[in-house]
Amino acid sequence: MGFIYIDLTFVLIMNRYRIILFLCVAVTMLSLLSCGKRNYNNDDIYDKPSKHTTASVTHSSRTDEKGDVYKAWKRLDIKLGKEDNKELYNEIKEWLGTPYKYACETKGVCTDCSGFVMKVYLAVYKKPIERNSGRIFEKNCKPISRNNLKEGDLVFFHGKNPGRITHVGIYLKDGYFAHASSSQGVTVNSLAQNYYNTHFECAGRVK
Repeated sequence: MGFIYIDLTFVLIMNRYRIILFLCVAVTMLSLLSCGKRNYNNDDIYDKPSKHTTASVTHSSRTDEKGDVYKAWKRLDIKLGKEDNKELYNEIKEWLGTPYKYACETKGVCTDCSGFVMKVYLAVYKKPIERNSGRIFEKNCKPISRNNLKEGDLVFFHGKNPGRITHVGIYLKDGYFAHASSSQGVTVNSLAQNYYNTHFECAGRVK
């Protein structure tokens, strides 16, 4: 009887470990599946951490720079008229200075380029779009010419390889666009700047 009792105890312990192991595997699989639903582009050079990106991002890093960011905004030669979408500009102002971080999309905390565009479009236009710069153009946009850009249109850029979209921003007016730069965080630049002019890939109007 002693041997039977020991054997039964051993079986019960082994079954308990098997259940725990099964639960751990199940939880891991669910986590991987949920991550797979996020449309991140691992080839996106703008969406990868750069030497300028810190491992941890805090609110204080944005707060310290906020005054300088707003001063820079005031220096921009963007004059708004009655026809301009003030909600778009106000939303972008709230994102200004948000540090860059890959796979993040939280205002004032951190964001990458596609996360910034996705969140702004949802807030201002109530339109859900893809979470990846290339797929935004492919799935959500009607191609337009650079000369036909209007407020709210999206501008796309390539990295080392022309023809491969790696970055996205929101066009404002007068040649300016807002985007999440890997070195500056959310900022406003001109399409006429040499880097953005030479790396411009295409433009699209969200359907």
